[in-house]
Amino acid sequence: MNPIHLTPQPQSRRNFLRMGATGMGALGLASLQQPNLLNAAVDDPVRGVLGKPHFKQTAKRIIFLFFSGGPSHIDMFDYKPAMHKLHGIELPDSIRQVHLPLEGITGQKSFPCVAPMFNFKRYGNHGTWVNSDLLPHIGSIADEITIVKTLNSEAINHDPAITYINTGTQQLGHACLGSWLSYGLGSPNQNLPAYIVRISKGRGQSQALYSRLWSSGFLPSRHQGVKFRSAGEPVLYLNNPNGVDGKDRRAFLDAVGKINRSTFEEVGDPEIETRISQYEMAYRMQTSVPELTDLSDEPEHVFEMYGPDAKKPGTFAYNCILARRMAERGVPFQQLFHRGWDQHGNLPNLIKLQCQDIDQPASALVRDLKMRGMLDDTLVICGGEFGRTIYSQGTLTKDNHGRDHHGRCFTMWMAGGGVKAGFEYGETDDFSYNIVKDPVHIRDFNATILHCLGIDHERFTFSYQGLDRRLTGVEPAHVVHDILA
Repeated sequence: MNPIHLTPQPQSRRNFLRMGATGMGALGLASLQQPNLLNAAVDDPVRGVLGKPHFKQTAKRIIFLFFSGGPSHIDMFDYKPAMHKLHGIELPDSIRQVHLPLEGITGQKSFPCVAPMFNFKRYGNHGTWVNSDLLPHIGSIADEITIVKTLNSEAINHDPAITYINTGTQQLGHACLGSWLSYGLGSPNQNLPAYIVRISKGRGQSQALYSRLWSSGFLPSRHQGVKFRSAGEPVLYLNNPNGVDGKDRRAFLDAVGKINRSTFEEVGDPEIETRISQYEMAYRMQTSVPELTDLSDEPEHVFEMYGPDAKKPGTFAYNCILARRMAERGVPFQQLFHRGWDQHGNLPNLIKLQCQDIDQPASALVRDLKMRGMLDDTLVICGGEFGRTIYSQGTLTKDNHGRDHHGRCFTMWMAGGGVKAGFEYGETDDFSYNIVKDPVHIRDFNATILHCLGIDHERFTFSYQGLDRRLTGVEPAHVVHDILA
């Protein structure tokens, strides 16, 4: 928003009345067509601009477990026994569809298929195939999750793909999912940010993560994600400096706030309001965050449930316990990034290490939420920016092969928050290379997430640069009703 547009400009009385009459008439007509319009005009951090959801929510909060780098759906979930008969053959041109651009940027000339080097078995009442060597704990919650096997994206490299899935576009500068939700629905807890990010580093090759992945983009900046650190203070400058106590900090904020409010009255820049709001949030976080991140009140059986790394700050397991604690306190959107899934080589060894990091904690999070009666209105999402190809990179041996990027089809799973339990959606071909049934573009996926939160993605917009922007963009997007409970 341009602050110049908010500054009163000299004009004649006649022009003012004519413009006012026209504007009031248009506003009256709009309010009849959309009764909540006037209430939605205020960016209220408690209620958000929507005031209330468009329709009944099935999810009140989201925990997004994001595996950065592109986890191999072939080696984890999208298994077909026929793959073993395909091992070693050249990927047929008819499957690769040579008229389409190759995934990745390796420029290889040969495409030998390589079957998963692990054991799979069926789990749950539905008989869901899950890698039993790598993901036995997630397999054990198969009756709690929906597995979507036909996610797809046009992006073929990490940065545009991870930007696309988080913001709805490959272009930079747009608002991410968590910021949209903070802006639209606000937060019931004003002592913690509405959108919190934590990062853990796996034991594979890590792609860079940029703060713009949790940026508010063109939305007011108070809706950006707040990154919690894994060492030292969870948030920088959380503690008062030496010689400054709480009373001094309060007096300082009051004085600065008075100056900022005076400046806002003069120039009308909404970012000044954001600054005031965030200073107050930071003050409240000095009390709320230390209590939140102190796990000494967690019983020993909880740490055992989340696994051997649960007490180590910065690990995925530790972050999953924090995610449950934040969900209990009403934080509406959390994103846990786990890095290290870009396995172009040495995949059998590296994916084993990565799955050791995430298998038990991710399944424990779902179990923990269910035991506390929170899973029904908490949506847990798990996946990455794309999958991997069936054809091999590197030496085609049991211990030393890799897989290239693959956006034509990949897998995510969801639990709670209004999605079906014990369900699989979508079908790929025997090579897990192309979709043969029920495609789900990431625009559809985001539309479905918004739907679970009671938001109609077509009606949830923000005016910027002359366009009504949406998380799902301008191309068609559809809610995937078949996966909803």
